[in-house]
Amino acid sequence: MPPAPGGRRRRPDGDAPPPPPARSGGRRRRVEPEAFDLPTDINRPDGDLLDPGTPVPGGVAPPRRGAPVDAPTEVLAPATEVIPRIRPDLDKPTERIAAAPAPTAFVPGPETDGDPIDRGDGHADHGEDDHDEDDHYDDEYGDYDEDEDTEPAPEASRVAKAITAAGEVMVTLGVVVLLFVVYEVWITDLISAGKQDDVTSALDEQWNAPGDDPQRQQRFEFAEGEGMAKLYIPALGEDYKFTVVEGTTDADLEIGPGHYKNSALPGQRGNFAVAGHRVGKGAPFNDLDLLQACDAIVVETQTSWFVYRMLPTDADARTWAQSKAADPKCAGKDGGSKVEPLGGEYAKATGRQIVTPQQSEVVAPVPGKVDSTLAKDERLKLITLTTCHPKFSNKERMILQGVMVREQPKTADHTVVPVELGETG
Repeated sequence: MPPAPGGRRRRPDGDAPPPPPARSGGRRRRVEPEAFDLPTDINRPDGDLLDPGTPVPGGVAPPRRGAPVDAPTEVLAPATEVIPRIRPDLDKPTERIAAAPAPTAFVPGPETDGDPIDRGDGHADHGEDDHDEDDHYDDEYGDYDEDEDTEPAPEASRVAKAITAAGEVMVTLGVVVLLFVVYEVWITDLISAGKQDDVTSALDEQWNAPGDDPQRQQRFEFAEGEGMAKLYIPALGEDYKFTVVEGTTDADLEIGPGHYKNSALPGQRGNFAVAGHRVGKGAPFNDLDLLQACDAIVVETQTSWFVYRMLPTDADARTWAQSKAADPKCAGKDGGSKVEPLGGEYAKATGRQIVTPQQSEVVAPVPGKVDSTLAKDERLKLITLTTCHPKFSNKERMILQGVMVREQPKTADHTVVPVELGETG
């Protein structure tokens, strides 16, 4: 075959061979090869194209049709459930990424109805029982169940915090109340006991001090908080004894029972009224609710003993003749006056009653009748004890009233005491 024009030899098929690459500046210009079908002499026997890069005479097999020449030859890892797909680093074409293990075959469990449906993407379709692929991870990341680590709803969290805060407040309040009770019941008792001892010692010194007149004279005026008499209630125990101080202020009542300054003095006509705490601060009147009609209430002064007995209650008065009238304590034992329900101007005087703090008429000269016209020398000799009611509260007042049944002068050696002091529990 004659040579092609220009001295170039033609190919057997009659076409001229491609011209040599042009040079520019001494460098070879890169020519992008076209994608073309390989000749049959470099095809596989089965007719399929050889894989790109396969050695062939004169070089290697070119890329297949449609594939860019510069495409990397690295193989991408197949899709997998285990690890998300990883694109190879194009900056390192020589590195290869190991293929991930093939997905394991699905084995129907008790939660499925039969063979899974293959969706063609490597997932097992369980029909309506199918779960999202992100609900669970394999062993490498740890199995995950969205029901196990689900965080509580905001509303439930707020309720829990509110309950916790309320519990802490209740515990704190309980501790405060407990400390308050301990202080009121025990600590103040100890403090008042010391003050009571001091005022009793001072009163004994005053009573035992020698005077100019061999016949000691009873005092009728006392300073605020000063001891002025001693109170005994045998039914509450043989050791029940308190010094009564003048006045009913808080400071006075911390020392002991306090005398209402405008009421009568012990043994005088009228109403000798005394107030006292029921809980804490010595609690001298804690057990007044235990007294019964005709129980003795004894008051000691510098010169005399005055014996009072509790009046009948309203309930006692209804059956007095059948129940208590014959009791020796009520019938005038040891030469005293007998005890019976009162009437007339003293109809409101009774053994025990509950009133409001504003009902001050109970300590009037004629209890319950502030407008009484009885002459002073016609009045009875009464005693009234007042305290808070119920215990641990000052909402109301418990009132206990008695009538004097006899007076016993003191002897010079103080050895003779009223027999009523022996009427202990």
